[in-house]
Amino acid sequence: MATGRLGVGETLGALNTALGPGDPVWFKETRARHLRARDFLAPRPALQARFGDGQVPERVVRAVAGLQGPGVAPVLRCTSTPAGLALQLQRPAVFERVLGAVAAYVAPAAPAAPGPRILLHCPALRSAPGALRLSQLRAVLVADHLARTLRAHGESVRLVPAVRDPHMPTFLQQLRVDWPAASERAATEALRNRALAELSPAQERGALPRGVLGTVCLKELVQERGRAAGYDPNLDKCLVTEDLLSVLAELQEAARCWPGDSPPSLAAAPDANADRCMVVHVVSCEEEFQQQKVDLLWRKLDDQAPLTQKHLVCGPVKVAGAPSTLTAPEYYELRHAQVCEASAAKHGRDLARDPAWTEVFSVLSVATIKFEMLSTAPHGQLLLALADSSISTKGTKSGTFVMYNCARLATLFEGYRHSMEQGLYPTFPPVSSLDFSVLQDEGEWLLLFNGILPFPDLLSQTAALACTAPGLHTTARTETMCKFLVQLSMDFSSYYNRIHILGAPRPHLFGQMFARLQLLRAVREVLHTGLATLGLPPLNHI
Repeated sequence: MATGRLGVGETLGALNTALGPGDPVWFKETRARHLRARDFLAPRPALQARFGDGQVPERVVRAVAGLQGPGVAPVLRCTSTPAGLALQLQRPAVFERVLGAVAAYVAPAAPAAPGPRILLHCPALRSAPGALRLSQLRAVLVADHLARTLRAHGESVRLVPAVRDPHMPTFLQQLRVDWPAASERAATEALRNRALAELSPAQERGALPRGVLGTVCLKELVQERGRAAGYDPNLDKCLVTEDLLSVLAELQEAARCWPGDSPPSLAAAPDANADRCMVVHVVSCEEEFQQQKVDLLWRKLDDQAPLTQKHLVCGPVKVAGAPSTLTAPEYYELRHAQVCEASAAKHGRDLARDPAWTEVFSVLSVATIKFEMLSTAPHGQLLLALADSSISTKGTKSGTFVMYNCARLATLFEGYRHSMEQGLYPTFPPVSSLDFSVLQDEGEWLLLFNGILPFPDLLSQTAALACTAPGLHTTARTETMCKFLVQLSMDFSSYYNRIHILGAPRPHLFGQMFARLQLLRAVREVLHTGLATLGLPPLNHI
């Protein structure tokens, strides 16, 4: 049997190469009605643009049908249809390759080359929980999810600031946000001396409040970097305070002194470390202007400031039918109360004080919040509906629905284990002995082709920061994972509602049962891995 992980990207790349020079033409089908007849399609209009009359040379069709190569899925047939060139894979062979090496499909595709060190800076975490607005909470959750996906992809990531408010670590733990706590404050003396040399003339400063050193002009630096850089044209002067110097000192130390590095040399060139680290400021839209000041002041006062500083700006959060002053802790308490009420209605009794359910309710509350906050692209406006329908397991768009299906999978495998211990089913046979040709239901192919096979590429996409383009701003696809997990849960739920997995204990049915269980094992692993990038543990009951 052939080895090596199959990849959607590798297959698409080989298909486009087989058509000859030109723009990519092929795309992967995702809809169930199309997957009944084909897995990939080269649309007729694109073929007409490529080949003039739209007639693909026979030699090209033969090359596509015989496609092979590392990571390329085995092809069954390639046929010309009114929609274009339709390609279908050897599905039993794909099932066998994928389900025989599940661990390979819950890890991201290896990066072509190691990326720069990434310093994620989320200024909202310098406040107390009670002062955290929903837009700032959104930035915190985006930064946490981004850090997890980058680390899963093998990137070296540091998080700033270390939280200092005594109540913030408890709140972040409640939210399943993994962020460092405060250590000693970084020294600010060198930055202060540099700032004092850059301050506006004394006659312009006048009487200054305590903790304020004066103002520094940023206009020249904004003009030097150019209008295309994306800085706000209204940036002019920056009020330099002791608190602001502490912020810069922490950023400076984090960028220079990476864990595992030897101490920086005093004789190092000014820009020796400037290109080794990329800073990503994850901010709410309300904080953007101030953060641009911090960015420019850092560049002005520190010759070794990282050359690449990008700003990931999260859009506003609007709440329907609620005051705009709703804080992050109040939002959490609201969702937690709704989860408890929904559970009481479902089970007929109040379980909020039952220790066995405390963790479940906490996870469900956080899942609801994270899927609400992260299912929209970070730069877009987010509209929250606080009605308790958003925490129902019957809805198909919520984190509660995803966690519900996670629990259903746990119940399925616990049911199999219990029945096996009673002697109703045999132990699980070696995966290499399973016959995956029995997987004929369209829901089974949907789970594998849309859920398991593309998952490594999806993990890589969520860890991709658009930082090569010029300009100040960057984007990240932090909404991708939530949308994927919701769709995977919908596909699993539809399949599980139709197909009885643990059937009657009849030996002639065991082969199909074990093939299906192996498929759902893979679904479970993908689901658990995806939830881990959100800081959510799997649930065994709900």
